[in-house]
Amino acid sequence: MQAARQCSVCARCAVGGLVRNQTDFSQLQRRGVASIRFLSSESRRSTVHRPADLTNPTNVSLASLSLGHGLWQVENLSHDSLIRRAASVVTDSSSTFLSQATLALSDALTDYSKAVHSRIAFQKRYLSSLGKLSPAEEGSLQQSISSWRAEAAERQSECKRYETTWNSAVNLCKIAADAAYSSGAQQASISIRTNIKVAESQLEEARKLSAEAEKKLAETKVEEIERMAEYAAFLEGSDEYEIQEAYLRED
Repeated sequence: MQAARQCSVCARCAVGGLVRNQTDFSQLQRRGVASIRFLSSESRRSTVHRPADLTNPTNVSLASLSLGHGLWQVENLSHDSLIRRAASVVTDSSSTFLSQATLALSDALTDYSKAVHSRIAFQKRYLSSLGKLSPAEEGSLQQSISSWRAEAAERQSECKRYETTWNSAVNLCKIAADAAYSSGAQQASISIRTNIKVAESQLEEARKLSAEAEKKLAETKVEEIERMAEYAAFLEGSDEYEIQEAYLRED
């Protein structure tokens, strides 16, 4: 009886040990699978994200070759392509130069025309008021005329200076247009030649106003000569009349 009881206890221990061994084995198996998955994941992550060792000349060469190949696929950087791009840059810069020179010359011509017209206005007022103004009023008008004469001369000098700059800009644009055409950048050549025509048309109105102002100034100068001669004759006649009247009174 006691032997049977001992055998029963041994059987239970054996079964318990077997169960524990199976449980431990399953846990080890799951841990092993998890470890394999972790190592596999780390391997993929290091393969995708870890940068190459740039201290290795082989890796540097491969990186440079890969980058250069990508750029070559984006655009064919041949000599003709680079020359066309450079010609386009030159035409753009020349067009900007011409645009600024045109604006400066146009403003200078407009200011010159205004100064000339202001001088004409004061000069006509002075001529129409000869003999009717007090010395102070006459001096004020003459000072205004002199001031606007100096202003017109300064603006005219400015026009000549900007005219030289504008001519240089036009010549530069023509050279750039020829260079662009010969290099194969026909569109850039056409564009800059169009800009030259636009600049010329923009200056046409300003030049016209300037020419009209100068024409009126010339007419005013002629009128001034005639009016001053008439006024001098009037003063001379007045003096002769006064002398003759005084002589008759003495008689």
